[in-house]
Amino acid sequence: MEDLKTSETWRVFRIQSELVEGFETLHDLGPAVTIFGSSRLKEDDRYYQDASTVARRLADDGFAIITGGGPGIMEGANRGAKEGKAHSVGLNIEIPAEQVPNPFQDVTLHFRYFFIRKLMFIKYAIAFIIFPGGFGTMDELFEALTLVQTKRIDSFPIILYGSDYWKGLIDWFKDTLVTHGTIGREDFACFSLADTPDQVCFLINEHYRVLGPMMEKNGKKQGRKKD
Repeated sequence: MEDLKTSETWRVFRIQSELVEGFETLHDLGPAVTIFGSSRLKEDDRYYQDASTVARRLADDGFAIITGGGPGIMEGANRGAKEGKAHSVGLNIEIPAEQVPNPFQDVTLHFRYFFIRKLMFIKYAIAFIIFPGGFGTMDELFEALTLVQTKRIDSFPIILYGSDYWKGLIDWFKDTLVTHGTIGREDFACFSLADTPDQVCFLINEHYRVLGPMMEKNGKKQGRKKD
C-alpha cells in the first residue's frame, strides 16, 4: 500500500496548509510593497543600499515591505523596513542551495512550493519594485507583467529599478518583440523605470493616494507596526 506521506494526495494537503498559513498570517498586513532582486549582491553594492533606503522610506509612509526573505537585495529591503515604521515580511523558499533567512524580518513564512509563494507576493502587494536580479527576479517580473497585460490585476505598478541594468531587456522588447508583433507598444505602459529612491517613493505614494480611499473602503488597513 502506498505511503500516504509520499502520495499525490498528501502533497495536496501540504499545498493546502501552506495556503492557509499564508492567508492567515498576511490577512491583516495592510498595504504592502513587494521588493525583488538578486540574492548575490553584497551590502556595499549600491543596489543593496538603495533597496534599503527605498524600503525604509516606504515603511515610514505606512507600507509593509515583502521580500523573498533571503540575502542580497532581499536582505537590504528587509533591513530598511525593519528600521522603518511598518512590517518587514520575508517569504522564504526551500531550495536545494539552502536559503538562509535574513535576520531583518518580523513576519516570516516558509514555503516549499514556488507557486504558492508567488501568489502571496502579488495578493498582498499594491506594487512590485524589481531591482537587478537573475532568473528568479525575471520570473517574478514576467509573471507580474503577464497578469497586468491580461488584466487579471488592475492598477498595479511594476517599477524596474536601475535603467542601465534593464536597458538591454527593454531594447530587446522594442527591437524584437514589438517588431515581430508578439507584444504591442501599449504594453510598455505595464511598467515604469526608476533610478532613485525619490522616484520610486513618488510613484508608489501617488498610486496609493489615488487608490487609497477605495482600498480603505474595502477594509485594507495601513501596514504600520504596533508600538
